[in-house]
Amino acid sequence: MADGETSMKTKARVTLHDVAREAGVSKSTVSRMLDERLPNNDSAKARHVRDIARKLGYIRDLSAANLRRGSTGTIGVIVPRLTDTVMAMLYEAVSAAAAQQGRFAIVATTDDNPEASRKAAEALIRRGVDGLILTTAREGDHFGDELRGRGVPFVYALRHNGASAASVGDDQLGGYLATRHLIDLGHRRIGIIAGPDYATSSLGRLAGYRQALSEAGIDAAPELVVPSTFSIESGETAAQTLLALAHPPTAIFAINDNTAIGSMSAIARAGLSVPDDISLVGYNDIPIVSRLPVPLTTVRVPFDRVAEVALQLLFDDGDIATVRKITPSLIPRKSTRSLT
Repeated sequence: MADGETSMKTKARVTLHDVAREAGVSKSTVSRMLDERLPNNDSAKARHVRDIARKLGYIRDLSAANLRRGSTGTIGVIVPRLTDTVMAMLYEAVSAAAAQQGRFAIVATTDDNPEASRKAAEALIRRGVDGLILTTAREGDHFGDELRGRGVPFVYALRHNGASAASVGDDQLGGYLATRHLIDLGHRRIGIIAGPDYATSSLGRLAGYRQALSEAGIDAAPELVVPSTFSIESGETAAQTLLALAHPPTAIFAINDNTAIGSMSAIARAGLSVPDDISLVGYNDIPIVSRLPVPLTTVRVPFDRVAEVALQLLFDDGDIATVRKITPSLIPRKSTRSLT
């Protein structure tokens, strides 16, 4: 029995009280000096307390601390799919930004299905998340109203529904920069592989495309606008449609890097080359595009900033309809060239 009691004592969880007794300070002092959410205290006493905590094997009980604060310290992130590099990059950015606040981000995928988004949100809410970051907004969607009516904190990221807080890239500006770049290189017949019409990110980039053409006095020919689903496969199909026109474009603006990669495949299959035969611009600047055989000209979105602002809005009591737009930038590479 004595050996069993010794074993149980050895395995017992080290508490704040244990650390305080060993360090010769109060429990509240230990709590304050070991709280990673507070500014780092480098005093001799604080170093002593941390040393004692390490020697004893103290591990902060986050569940108990969060229970006292009435929160779990977790944030739910809902994305269409993690096989989409953009969504994976945003989730990693949210996770890093949350960690800076002592929070933990968990993710759920929906395949961009509205009903699946609702089920994912419900599952995360049941698990006690402090709030939701949604990347699955659709034009005319009232899901945000449902969450607001239930008192669930939420914010949209990358897309928005026009009626709720959101942290997004300035998609119209990005679409304008991409198209203006091609116009400045002498292109006049510029195709666009647009995204689905339910996504504000796609609609914004399309608006920027049309704005740049209008300013340059170029007609926006309807046959040069071909929709996609943001995927590589749909980009390939859309590019094939553009190349099959009686008067194909000399340049293509693809709504994201995935559709640009699909376009490259279609262009190669047609016996053409980028940029000698067709200039190509993508969007988002995912890591692989700078390392393609022909490095892709694209529009860079600062996902870390999108994530930081999303977290600010999530826990801000300000205007519930605030849409913060993060400025993108054009990254010229080898996939575009001048016609002159």
